[in-house]
Amino acid sequence: MIRSRSGTIPEGPHFMTCIRRLHLFHRQGSRERLAVSTHFLINGFVVGSWAPKIPELGQRLSISESVLGLMILAFGIGSLTMMPVMGPLIARFGSARPMKFAAIALSPTLLWLTLAPEIPLAAAALFLLGGFVGAMDIAMNANAVATEQHLRRAIMSSCHGFWSFGGFMGATAGGLMIEAAGPLWHATAVMAIASALTLVVWPLVFEDKPAESTQMHKIRLPRSLLAYLIGLMALFSMVPEGAVLDWGALYLRQAFSADIATSGLAFGAFAAAMATTRFAGDILRNRFGAVSTLRISALIAFAGLFSAALAPHPALAIAGFALSGIGIANVAPILFSAAGNLPGLAPGIGLSLVTFMGYSGLLAAPPAIGFVAESTGFKVIFAALALLLLAVFAKAEVARHADMRQPEKA
Repeated sequence: MIRSRSGTIPEGPHFMTCIRRLHLFHRQGSRERLAVSTHFLINGFVVGSWAPKIPELGQRLSISESVLGLMILAFGIGSLTMMPVMGPLIARFGSARPMKFAAIALSPTLLWLTLAPEIPLAAAALFLLGGFVGAMDIAMNANAVATEQHLRRAIMSSCHGFWSFGGFMGATAGGLMIEAAGPLWHATAVMAIASALTLVVWPLVFEDKPAESTQMHKIRLPRSLLAYLIGLMALFSMVPEGAVLDWGALYLRQAFSADIATSGLAFGAFAAAMATTRFAGDILRNRFGAVSTLRISALIAFAGLFSAALAPHPALAIAGFALSGIGIANVAPILFSAAGNLPGLAPGIGLSLVTFMGYSGLLAAPPAIGFVAESTGFKVIFAALALLLLAVFAKAEVARHADMRQPEKA
């Protein structure tokens, strides 16, 4: 039962936000909104569950950071390979079926990775993990757009909030379960939870229609340099996010000799902070404007990541990651909105470019970080990545077109 505002729920404000929104879904009868938000939650939960497994994978296969970086590269290649494949499938079948089947395919991937006895098989499992994460990402965003049109109100920011909350649950609970029950039971539990959630909301998903044959715009790269600058800013904001996901846990273990449960809190705290802030993202942007919100967000993200790099204690490093999550939370959504409203570009062209550039950094940069970290250590890495966020602050004016979109009426 949902308690009143005067009641107390010990899990904290991010949990309160999610519970209240789920209650709102029920009260409004928005089954479709609940279904697509649950798919974002599932995707984030699996990705978050992968974070605390990284140190365990390296130890089990006796591999160095550079080899582990190549393994993680397989995750990125899988995502970038499957993302373009989903476009034609969604156009032909709509987004609902590809999203549901991608969720089912994603569920057992961590178990396959856990059972892989050798590096090549583990790399193949990581390719599939990344591939189904990327495929589901495209499909669930498409379904969120279709659901927005169906409900005639914006839901995208809260959907991404549920992704971050899923990442928080996966990272924090994953570290605890690996330590208590072992990696095999953890991977089995992830599969069971993801599969069960998918099946529960399976009949509730909004069934959008396949794209009808319409006049197509000629596909070509944008000529506007502004589109590429926005894409570069997205890249600069998503590289630190990928670094925290893939290397935050190992950083805490190496720098502070933290146990598995504590090291899992690196991405867990980051994801929890992102979830809380993303639920308020639309309100903040409407109140302060896109450019000001982007500037403030970039400064907060810089302060958090730089603090995590200089922290003398794991608790302070975790706090720094949480602060950086607050800042990074709404940077990419603002930039994506600006890209989708660039004047002189066909609908979707600018957004496609910026999304690809941003996700390329999120997926492809962390493997390179593994190679550099062997020589420099992760403190230097995170301090350097914080400087990228200062560049986002300096060029925040590129987000001015995000204010062109008028707020939707409820």
